[in-house]
Amino acid sequence: MAQKSKAYRAAAEKIGTDKVYTASEAVNLAKETGSAKFDSTVEVALKLGVDPRKADQMVRGTVILPHGTGKTARVIVFATGPAAEAAIAAGADEVGGDELIEKVAAGYTAFDSAVSTPELMGKVGRLGKVLGPRGLMPNPKTGTVTPDVAKAVNDIKGGKIEFRVDKHANVHFVVGKASFSSEQLFENISTALEEVNRLKPSSSKGRYILKGTVSTTFGPGIPMDINSI
Repeated sequence: MAQKSKAYRAAAEKIGTDKVYTASEAVNLAKETGSAKFDSTVEVALKLGVDPRKADQMVRGTVILPHGTGKTARVIVFATGPAAEAAIAAGADEVGGDELIEKVAAGYTAFDSAVSTPELMGKVGRLGKVLGPRGLMPNPKTGTVTPDVAKAVNDIKGGKIEFRVDKHANVHFVVGKASFSSEQLFENISTALEEVNRLKPSSSKGRYILKGTVSTTFGPGIPMDINSI
């Protein structure tokens, strides 16, 4: 633990406290200050000028990162019949109807995303207490409730991420790994920010994205100038 703390302090000293970095500089610093022991995940956090308590200012969406996340997502699909066969062919990690619903109801959550056909949502909806708090509940707005489950599986495994503003008006999302090139990370960040900007609520006045930071696993946040993208 002491070694981790020492590494964190060294990274924090390198970043400093008073400077705001361009996106390119922030990406390079993230790569430099990531762990030397494993391939750190690179994340972006944004502070938005919205009021999440108001339904018309909720920001939620999905985006397919051009270079993926560096991780192959585990996807389960609630489907039967031809849709189930299509999901299996697309590479879903687990597919099923009532038996899979019962398994998840019992506490199974060893997956990154869940997809469902519209027909099964009446039953899947009862899993809200298990899936809701983990952000895993299938939702039409994120493309995870769809008759085309094969496309949903391909999108998720191809680098599709979801993001949602929390009660403190923050949005967090993964943009890749420290082993990615600076150009790949920059393009992933740019693509994600473009979608966040596109989803700006019409009722949100003033500045929309107030500030942003880039960070790696167990690493300090690197202040990023959003206007530099």
